[in-house]
Amino acid sequence: MEYNCKEFKVGKCEGEKLVDGETLPLVLTPTEPSKNGVESLLEVLENNKEWFDEMVTKNSAVLLRGFDVKNAIEFNDIVETFGWEDIRYVGPAPRTHIHKRVWTANEGPLSEFIYYHHEMVLIKEFPKKVILFCEIPPSEGGETPFVPSFKVTERMLEEFPEFVEKVEAKGLKYTFTALSNDNTTSMRGRGWQDAFATNDQQEAERRARALGMDVEWLENGGVKTILGPRPLTKVFEGRKGRRMWFNTLVGMHGKELSSATMADGTEIPKNIVKRCEEIIEDESIQFKWEKGDVLFLDNWATLHGRRPSSAPRRVLVTTCK
Repeated sequence: MEYNCKEFKVGKCEGEKLVDGETLPLVLTPTEPSKNGVESLLEVLENNKEWFDEMVTKNSAVLLRGFDVKNAIEFNDIVETFGWEDIRYVGPAPRTHIHKRVWTANEGPLSEFIYYHHEMVLIKEFPKKVILFCEIPPSEGGETPFVPSFKVTERMLEEFPEFVEKVEAKGLKYTFTALSNDNTTSMRGRGWQDAFATNDQQEAERRARALGMDVEWLENGGVKTILGPRPLTKVFEGRKGRRMWFNTLVGMHGKELSSATMADGTEIPKNIVKRCEEIIEDESIQFKWEKGDVLFLDNWATLHGRRPSSAPRRVLVTTCK
């Protein structure tokens, strides 16, 4: 679908890339300075909901820039305009609820790099969209880089075709250890009580199974979750038949609290993991946050992460089915 909405002006941002004929991200700005208010934006979005949704799918990332979005309330109003169903975050990242559908993004130390991932990729039900709002941009670093997932698959198939098809056939198995209590000094420091929204171990086990996990309770009060088999790639409707690199192999392989192997327990060669990491970084798209930015990511088509950052930095998030 061609760009044909006269109620937005197409802008540019540093770091954008042309990928398979599409600009990532598609930057949409007010048509004139007097139309940068939130009320004007809400009206435009209400009148162009279907078109905007199609743009997110077509370009994989759409950045609203130059609108005077001030806080979580206004961000929530933007999200609710579309009528997309909310989906509760499940995962290790420490987060705080702010307003209605809005949460803080990962509250782990800003000095740490949060590795590229599809949101909730290991859970049976994962969001279709991840939407981020920059309330306070950092003075240095703190980008939210993202990666067109199909490009990773293409390049891994070029370099390691036998490995890709072998893992595709077997599937992947992951383990992750959730702590007994929240630890906000770690980007993966969410305790199991918070992650499963219960203090009862039996209820936590029930909820884990509903999400497709097995659990092992540890002597220190933590819990080890086991997930698998999980796919290496996925193809989603409406995305040109592209095979998305829909896994968290690099992010979980050989880490202190996590592991990634083939589903039968076969170890994954370190050199392949390292090369995949290089490919993902090479395909990444980086842009600098500006105050009031709202970024819509197609979670089926993009991995995203977080660069180390100076303080303060405040980016809020919501996830939608």
